[in-house]
Amino acid sequence: MRKLFKDYEVRQYVVQVIFSVTFAFSCTMFELIIFEILGVLNSSSRYFHWKLNLCVILLILVFMVPFYIGYFVVSNIRLLHRQKLLFACVLWLTFMYFFWKLGDPFPILSPKHGILSIEQLISRVGVIGVTLMALLSGFGAVNCPYTYMSYFLRNVTDADILALERRLLQTMDMIISKKKRIAVAHRTMFQRGEVHNKPTGFWGMIKSVTTSVAGSENLSLIQQEVDALEELSRQLFLETADLHATKERIEYSKTFQGKYFNFLGYFFSIYCVWKIFMATINIVFDRVGKTDPVTRGIEITVNYLGIQFDVKFWSQHISFILVGIIIVTSIRGLLITLTKFFYAISSSKSSNVIVLLLAQIMGMYFVSSVLLIRMSMPLEYRTIITEVLGELQFNFYHRWFDVIFLVSALSSILFLYLAHKQAPEKHMAL
Repeated sequence: MRKLFKDYEVRQYVVQVIFSVTFAFSCTMFELIIFEILGVLNSSSRYFHWKLNLCVILLILVFMVPFYIGYFVVSNIRLLHRQKLLFACVLWLTFMYFFWKLGDPFPILSPKHGILSIEQLISRVGVIGVTLMALLSGFGAVNCPYTYMSYFLRNVTDADILALERRLLQTMDMIISKKKRIAVAHRTMFQRGEVHNKPTGFWGMIKSVTTSVAGSENLSLIQQEVDALEELSRQLFLETADLHATKERIEYSKTFQGKYFNFLGYFFSIYCVWKIFMATINIVFDRVGKTDPVTRGIEITVNYLGIQFDVKFWSQHISFILVGIIIVTSIRGLLITLTKFFYAISSSKSSNVIVLLLAQIMGMYFVSSVLLIRMSMPLEYRTIITEVLGELQFNFYHRWFDVIFLVSALSSILFLYLAHKQAPEKHMAL
């Protein structure tokens, strides 16, 4: 709570508990994946903890969090204060209806499962979570090299910054002078009304009306000019800040750490192209890998080099390292994204609702991560996870991830291309 929401007060204790429990059980699932690879605890104990963990997190994601989101939304509406519990139940039932209907168009599980089985719940949570993961992954795969690589930095000089700052100062001076004119005019009109007697007679009334109308029109025109200049000053200020940030990035790219991140940018560019290519291949040929990438890579290397190699031993250790990296980066990346999102839209009234929404997104994200990480594990370590998750159509989730990832990555490329192309034009226009 101190790290994520330090600038906002989350007053409700139940909100803090729900967020903390969701985060704890989400991390426990990743801990159990590590236990599967390392063989920690007996298999029956791991199975029990998997079952308990999934039941608790599904109870939170499907029943508790949606109800409390509806409750706090209704609490912020004054007209519904007296019947907020009733309206919260109505909102929760509405959520359950759409949540249940979500599973109809997707071939996500076997028809023999009961209505309240774990498979029914986790299959629908998995669809939402995998969609979220694919959207974030597609944008991240494109945005990461765009952010790190110095190739995409536009050339900014000190002369450009000084010219824009001079333009900003001139605009601020014009705003100040026009506001002074408005203030002086208001003071003059006030003094005239106080000092001079009101005009008498018909012609005096006509003269006062026409004078006041002309003066008010003049002031309204000046006020419109002030509004336009203030809008221009905001744009100039944002552009100036952007130029300073770009200049700092150019200076940073010349350091050793900057060159390292630039190299990472080229690496991630290759990875992004490869990932988009593989997603396209998987979609076109309806292909899903049956062997985990680590074991497959070791087998290809051993067969190519013709050396004696313990594939099972090394696949266990390399899988442990790979899955650990995936887990750590997933948790870190999601928390950073959620924190930025919270800072961007939170307020004193909406903070409780937003924290609960973040808990919902986080839980669904981590549950779907388990569905996808399962494919990165060797076959002998998937057994308990497959038994706990039930007879889900795992191939569907991987194909769905590829489709959403491809759409997200291509949309991000188009968006960043337009933004990068528009930046110099905007600078020239200003």
